[in-house]
Formats: sequence, C-alpha cells, structure tokens
Amino acid sequence: MDQIITAVVAVVGVPLVLLGYIIGGERVMERLPDRLQGWARPYFWALPAVGFATIFMVYPMARTVVISLRNSADTEWASGPWGVFANYHYFFTFPDTLTALRNSVAWLVFYTFFAVFLGLVIAILVDRVRYESLAKIAIFLPVPISAVAASIIWKFMFDYQTPGTPQTGTLNAVLGIFGRDPTPWLIDEPFVNNAALIFVGIWTAVGFCMVIISASLKAISSEVLEAARIDGANEFQIVRLVVTPLLWPTITVVGTTMLINALKTFDIVYVMTNGAYNTDVIATRMFSQMQSAHYGRAAAVGVVLFVAIVPLLIVNIRRFQQQEEQR
Repeated sequence: MDQIITAVVAVVGVPLVLLGYIIGGERVMERLPDRLQGWARPYFWALPAVGFATIFMVYPMARTVVISLRNSADTEWASGPWGVFANYHYFFTFPDTLTALRNSVAWLVFYTFFAVFLGLVIAILVDRVRYESLAKIAIFLPVPISAVAASIIWKFMFDYQTPGTPQTGTLNAVLGIFGRDPTPWLIDEPFVNNAALIFVGIWTAVGFCMVIISASLKAISSEVLEAARIDGANEFQIVRLVVTPLLWPTITVVGTTMLINALKTFDIVYVMTNGAYNTDVIATRMFSQMQSAHYGRAAAVGVVLFVAIVPLLIVNIRRFQQQEEQR
C-alpha cells in the first residue's frame, strides 16, 4: 500500500505541485512592478531546479561525506590512529581497494585511449567511402545496447569450459577449430580478464566517439583540405597536420567524457565477473562494501570517486564555455 501511495504522489502529486507553482507564481509576478518583475522572474524559474538539485544532489553528497567519517550509517564517528579519516586510510592501504584502484587506472588509460583513437580513425575512414551511412550504423549499433546486455552478450562469447569438453563460448570454439587450447578469458588474472572487460567497454563506446568526431569532421571546410593537397601534402599528412588539430577541441570533449565513463564503470564488471579474479574497480568495490554493511567505507569510496570526477567535469565545462565564446 505504501508503494502505491508513493507512486501516486510521484506521478500525480509532483506534477500538480509544479503546475500550481507555475500558475500561482505567474499570477503573483503579474501584480509586481515591471522593474521588480525583471529582477525576480529568473529566480522564480530557477528556484524549482535549485530545490531539486539540493534535495537530490547536494544533500546526498553532503550526507555521503558525513557517513564516510563514521564507522557506519549511525552516529558513531570513526576511531583509531586516523580518527574520522580511518575509512579513507583503509581505502588507500587495503590490498583489495588498491587492486580496484589499479584496475580503474587501467580503465582510464586503455578504455579512453582506444575508444577515442578508434572513433577518430573510423570517422576519418568512413568519411571517404560511398557506404558511409551503412558503415556508421554498423559501428554505432553497440551504443544503444545497455551495458548489462552487452556484458551478457560478451560473457557468452568469452565462456570457458575445461579442455576436452565442448566449448560453448564463441572465442574458445574458434580457438578449438585451429587446434588451440581454450583460454579462460574472464578467469586468467590479472591482465587477460581485465583486458577482456575493457574490450567490452571499448566495443560499446567507439560508436559514440565516432559519431561526435564525425559531426565535427563534417564542419571542416573542404577548401582547407584542397589547399593542403595543392601544397603537396599527402593524405596522411593532411590527417596529421590539418584534420587532427582542427578536431582537437572535439577530441578533448569526447576524451574527458570517456574518462568520466571509465571512472563510473560498474555494470560490465559486475555482470561479467562481479569483481572476482582481481577485476574489481572503484564502483564495484563501493557496492561490495555497502553489501557487507560497511557503509562508512562504501561512502569513503564514493567520495574518492566523486573527487576524481570533479576535475574532469570542470575541464568539460570550461571547454564548452570556450566554444561558446568562439561562436
């Protein structure tokens, strides 16, 4: 019954309150002097957004910081040599969290580099073929697939059975055709299984990078490229010295987006290995701590993840501001 009431309030009550706020607020605004209307109207329209951001973003973040300084979600503050920072000391010293940090760094480097690099290469290559639209659709197909669905697909692809038994995994079945022993892709640690997981992430992200970079590529004037060809530059030189520098602002934005995605990686690791065989990343480590009722440690991991993402968000915001100023 409580769930039904909550659903009714969310579906019916909240829209009605917003509608009443808009209608009632506008009537109040109409009665104000013109000069006061010009000053108050922006704050009037911004107030709901600020309120929602405070309730659903600012307060949870502040609450998470407080919990990270405690032993759990209760009122008992963390103790020990490190005092209220004991959970952070645990995060940066415990072997399992260090493994998660190492894997997250690997995701940051390899996932970001290959997703952006392959997206750039494919965007440039398909721009020069007749079947451009068909090629882009084929590369973009994994993007709409959820991370969970992509993980299930590749979990079957990587499936491993002991040597001498029928291999149900596609990759190991192919290896068997060539007389090779099956490879435990998701078990062989620490490099093979993490590389397999990162590959799945790249597979789902390359299409996104390609579409964004391709749109920017279309904006490059053909006259600039023709001038470079007249000056004697070959196609490789044009890409390296003309196209890539002009695409650099877009590459930066796409790259920072991929960095943020890498830091937030959870679904692929959780579905395919659940963090086993040394495949944990920061997000899965936070989830496992929460499952174990170590709320203070889980909150500390969440705060570290948030602090790592904030600089990347600032870079993206500044890049967008610079682009708007150039326009």
